[in-house]
Amino acid sequence: MAELSRHDYDVVVVGGGHNGLACAAYLAAAGRSVAVLERSAVLGGAVRSARIFAGYDANVSQFAYLVSLLPPLVVEELGLDVELRRRDVSSYTPVGDGGVLVDAADRAATRRSLGADADGWEELYAMTSRVAERVFPTLTEPLRDRDAFRRHVGDDGAWRDLFERPIGELVARQLGDDVVRGIVLTDALIGTFADVHAPDLLANRCFLYHVIGGGGGHWDVPVGGMGTVTAQLAAAAERAGATLVTGAEVTAIASDGRRATVTLAGGRTVSAREVVANPAPVVLERLLGTPPSGPAPEGAQVKINMLLSRLPRLRDRDIPPERAFAGTFHVNETATQLDRAYRQAAAGELPEVVPCELYCHSLTDPSILGTDLRAAGAHTLTLFALHTPARLFRADPAEALERAKHRILRSLDSVLAEPIEDCLLDPECIEVVGPLELEAELGMPGGHIFHRDLSWPFAESPAEVGRWGVETDVANVFVCGAGARRGGGVSAVPGRSAAMAILDPARTEQTSAR
Repeated sequence: MAELSRHDYDVVVVGGGHNGLACAAYLAAAGRSVAVLERSAVLGGAVRSARIFAGYDANVSQFAYLVSLLPPLVVEELGLDVELRRRDVSSYTPVGDGGVLVDAADRAATRRSLGADADGWEELYAMTSRVAERVFPTLTEPLRDRDAFRRHVGDDGAWRDLFERPIGELVARQLGDDVVRGIVLTDALIGTFADVHAPDLLANRCFLYHVIGGGGGHWDVPVGGMGTVTAQLAAAAERAGATLVTGAEVTAIASDGRRATVTLAGGRTVSAREVVANPAPVVLERLLGTPPSGPAPEGAQVKINMLLSRLPRLRDRDIPPERAFAGTFHVNETATQLDRAYRQAAAGELPEVVPCELYCHSLTDPSILGTDLRAAGAHTLTLFALHTPARLFRADPAEALERAKHRILRSLDSVLAEPIEDCLLDPECIEVVGPLELEAELGMPGGHIFHRDLSWPFAESPAEVGRWGVETDVANVFVCGAGARRGGGVSAVPGRSAAMAILDPARTEQTSAR
């Protein structure tokens, strides 16, 4: 990594996550002098890969693991060499000695599996596809107001169901089976502690971002692991002339709206015309010394990474594990189970049956495994548990995480034909990451993977119209991380938006006039 060779830059980007790197690449390509300051020893934040199991050549996407929201426009503009591979199966949900298989490539098989809900399922996702085609391209445009956005969507029924009424109502109306309802509702809850029936519509916002990616809602596998996305963004930034510095923790930011001073641990300062912050907005407020503008963020997930000697056997003898785990593998995620788990967690208790889902990267992309592991039939497996908020871990973090691990694995074992731990390549080939571990490792307050509650992808105040959703109350300080409007997920959209806001000709003229 480079070192700071000067004391002033046009722009200082605080945080070398994927959005910070994207922002730096755009700004440096536009001729701005840019320094990216990353507190850890490696770039990428949550979008990175690592060989986390000692002695084994498995390059695991440790935190984020799938890509849906990365616009082709960003790939094209930055010249990224990123391959996103479509999974053979959308999802499989074990039910007793059978299961529900959703295969995007085989409509007839999917309809047979869905049974009486086949028509309702197709109607629901035809509607979300129409919305996705309209909404996804707007992520790289200035913000419209709510009315203009509604007109752009152009479907009053879809607007009501997705933007005005709790998502639970739509799912209950369209689908009758508890299992099938749950398959849909998980997309409203990943990374979000929410009630799908609540009028706050937080679950709706989460659902929307899960179904609009690429204009069709597909979640794809980054070939080589998440680290390839980071590496490509870092390479684009360096090619353009940005300085990328690791081990550079920022402790304070001071600004008068025209020039800013960034202070690093150890006391060194760097001045800049603009500062862009990749960390959560609440972290930026702390760096600026301003009071928090909202409640403390709270994440709600436990992630378990595993390296297996083989995939586990299933109760369903009609589907091989290689097919069942090729997509998202749902575990105890019926609509009823999701509601019950939410209520238990909201009452301060770890859910008795933890809803979770799994994904096998190595089935779609074996390149993340070394030659010997591939030859031996080894696989990675990533588990993501829902409704496990940070509040459940704070009193006794170590004990709570161990209890969560035990309960999550028990939930998984309940739908398999053998214990998952019997399939581990080694007893140590399991990593458990809870909200507090995410907070410590990545600086995400409360382990919130979206940095704060997700926002609608349109302006919610007149001041935002025509802007980019990254501006702050300080004229020359911007956010570029998941906490920006249209943030969340691996998209680089907030990074690009922050660069567009800074490069906006009207703003440049106003700044020059001052």
